[in-house]
Amino acid sequence: MIEFQSPLIKGKLINRYKRFFADVELENGDIVTAHCPNTGSMKTCRDEGATVYLLHNPSPTRKLAYTWELTETYGGFILINTHRPNKIVEDAILNNEIAELKGYADLRKEVKYGEKSRIDLLLENHPSSPDCYVEIKNVTLKDGDTAIFPDSKTERGTKHLLELEKMAANGFRAVIFFLVNRPDVSSFDVAREIDTVYCATFDKVIHNDVEVLVYQTRITTSEISINKSLPLPI
Repeated sequence: MIEFQSPLIKGKLINRYKRFFADVELENGDIVTAHCPNTGSMKTCRDEGATVYLLHNPSPTRKLAYTWELTETYGGFILINTHRPNKIVEDAILNNEIAELKGYADLRKEVKYGEKSRIDLLLENHPSSPDCYVEIKNVTLKDGDTAIFPDSKTERGTKHLLELEKMAANGFRAVIFFLVNRPDVSSFDVAREIDTVYCATFDKVIHNDVEVLVYQTRITTSEISINKSLPLPI
């Protein structure tokens, strides 16, 4: 579980623009520009007029005092801040909340591997399993009641799949971990109409021993934690 450093501030989204900026009207009528820490398309989680929640951090070293953290949706919240998923998964592993990743004595972050790549998490020193390379993907796009990834074409994401495939071929565990950060879905799939190359690569590597884990979070305006695993299509 991770907690927000201070209470979030409620507002109404006016517009998200230039990828990193969002204008928000606060409940007191003030209009502020918030940092948008999400470079994806943000489809299905950035409609104008949506209720959003901002973290206020008026540090003199920051250009913008507000950060867009959540969007309210049917049944709960969507996590916007893509800087948080790695920490959420790390915390869950350390607290033995991910059954498939229990038993490793050591965890390292951002470890160099492959061709100029860094793995999000490297789990080491399990008594009976090889070291495990874990690549984490933040999922916020939905199609019906299915969460899908990616939300735009991603050459970088395809490269990560191929790097994991190489690690599996070398005898290590290789895991692509999809963290679904919205409540209004009940399953997961790759976005086959958005990036055909990524999806074809995904299909290939999972037949070459790359493991897939999908977990959904539980999100409130004070904390985020792992909730449950979600199924892939049969």
